[in-house]
Amino acid sequence: MPQTSASPLHDPAVHAVIERARTGRGAFPVAPEQGDLMYLICRATGATRVAEFATSLGVSTLYLTAAVRDNGGGIVIGSEIVAAKAEQARANLNEAGLAEFAEIRIGDARQTFADLGGPIDFLLVDGWPTDRGPTLARSVIELTAPQLRPGAIVVNDNGEEDYIAYVRNPANGFLSMPLPLKGSTELSIRR
Repeated sequence: MPQTSASPLHDPAVHAVIERARTGRGAFPVAPEQGDLMYLICRATGATRVAEFATSLGVSTLYLTAAVRDNGGGIVIGSEIVAAKAEQARANLNEAGLAEFAEIRIGDARQTFADLGGPIDFLLVDGWPTDRGPTLARSVIELTAPQLRPGAIVVNDNGEEDYIAYVRNPANGFLSMPLPLKGSTELSIRR
């Protein structure tokens, strides 16, 4: 789907790379509506420190780094376990002129996200669902929750049951709700 005037991201170079990456082999990208929403949220909150699990080919990374750039600078820390996908994500960021705003860590997010280097303003949890628990999404949110600043926004793409149970439990410090995007998007705020 080419960029439309309704998209809040008005950089044609970034949109061109997003469209190419969206159809890449092994890509499981966020939907355009999810990308636009994350871009808007990051812009509205002035996000300058962002983290995302899992980077894959970097479609969501492109939306997030464009927002960080448009907010005046900062960093998007991505985690991708497949080295070839991480390298393609880096190439996509470079092509879009956004590489200086991203750090892609290769490895298991349960290790690469152990220390994000400071409070995170926005977190995307978009890993692959597993058949037996806990899911990676649940492990990542538990690991990163203490690293989120109060008021940080978290988006989850896959709606894993144990992840949703965690963010909807008031004892864990989040306010959360489902969004009607791609069938299973969860939006949460760190209290």
